[in-house]
Amino acid sequence: MRLHGRDALVTGGSSGIGAAIATALTGAGARVTILGRDAAGLDAVARRGGAEPVVADLTTDAGLATAAAAAAEADLVVNAAGRGWAGDLGAMPPDELAALVTLDLVVPMQLARAAVPGMRRRGSGHLAFVSSIATVGVGGEAAYSASKAGLRAFAAALRHDVAGDRIGVTTVFPGAVDTPFFDRRGRRYDRRFPRMVPPDAVARRVLRAVERDRAEVFVPAWLSLAARVQGVAPAVFHRMAGRFG
Repeated sequence: MRLHGRDALVTGGSSGIGAAIATALTGAGARVTILGRDAAGLDAVARRGGAEPVVADLTTDAGLATAAAAAAEADLVVNAAGRGWAGDLGAMPPDELAALVTLDLVVPMQLARAAVPGMRRRGSGHLAFVSSIATVGVGGEAAYSASKAGLRAFAAALRHDVAGDRIGVTTVFPGAVDTPFFDRRGRRYDRRFPRMVPPDAVARRVLRAVERDRAEVFVPAWLSLAARVQGVAPAVFHRMAGRFG
């Protein structure tokens, strides 16, 4: 997909990966709408690159309806909104679990459902899903890992469904990214390895993947090795993860 002149929708556009993707898209000549709950954050991103800010809480019916209407008209939909939670699953409040699964998995599915008919009519389009390397299963993040793994499976199946419609589907698997995500999930990132990557690095890979219709992209690229080991030898991966974290 050529990005210049395209209409793009980016969820989670007020900060972090979503904001970086939105700024990169406007730099590439796309017309970008950014959605999020933080009005001040959206306005700051809009001032930097010229995106159109729309305040919407995607975990509410009204917010989801607003996002779905925008997705129906978009050539590119980037699902970057996400919610994390770290700690013992038994201590996770039920409403927090429901909100996490809704935002990380159900909302991207609903927006894809809204976007695909219009893309089919227009004869082109692209859907991008920001998943996580946590799909391999990360201790202390059971609900988050499961939601992101579900997103990967959904995107893979959807790619088959739209293969004949000139609609691309990309899933992005970032590792640790230097964003407010870790503050909001309740536990700071305290590992020396792997080091955090800047959100701009993820944004560059997302745009390149959309332009080249890549199915899956890991950031940094070497993280694909962890996913391959987990897929081929899950018991070995589990032992290594338990030893090295």
